[in-house]
Amino acid sequence: MNMINVAIADDQVLFRKGMVSIINAFKNIQVIIEAENGKDLLNTIEEAVIRPDVILLDLSMPELNGVETTKILQQKYSSIKIIILSIHSEERFVTHLMELGVNGYLFKNVEPIEVEKALRAVVEKDFYFNETFLRAMQNRISGKKRRFLIQDDIPSTLTQRELDVLDLICKQHTTQEIADKLFISVRTVDGHRNNLLEKTGMRNTAGLVVFSIKNNLLDPSTLL
Repeated sequence: MNMINVAIADDQVLFRKGMVSIINAFKNIQVIIEAENGKDLLNTIEEAVIRPDVILLDLSMPELNGVETTKILQQKYSSIKIIILSIHSEERFVTHLMELGVNGYLFKNVEPIEVEKALRAVVEKDFYFNETFLRAMQNRISGKKRRFLIQDDIPSTLTQRELDVLDLICKQHTTQEIADKLFISVRTVDGHRNNLLEKTGMRNTAGLVVFSIKNNLLDPSTLL
């Protein structure tokens, strides 16, 4: 198993140091960058010989907050996975972050085992949603009627094969697993994924899952 290199940006020193200690205790996972804000993080990554695979990013920081840092990371280092750390749980806000290109969202009171699970999931499957987020999405959908507009009825433009791939992506299958299940090549799966991203306007797999939930293509309860 390859080593997963992690960066963490959080202005709360005690919390950050505690996270570093916890993460470094995980097998084949190590923290290679610590930063106290988004600006410090970006400067350090720019100068780093080895760049992180995953960034744990605090939402509320001085100098440059998590949202603005995410936008810059997406432009300059789109291959790096981003997991937001926050005390906020309002589902609309979380959904917006996922659509910006974040790969996961963790509340700061989670257990260490969930941090490890999230780190491994975003590297292997490109996204991680915890039970709290999925239940919030489920509650939001059950409490509202979906309103479709002709101009944003994107699901109707998706082919059956794209819908098949989207369904398996949402169910957290890897690219190889999707290829095996649909009897197609990995390259073909990647092609369908790219088409889905282009048609939906999403930035990554996490965004595709949010899109599926919002458009009633996926019941969040199936992921719980």
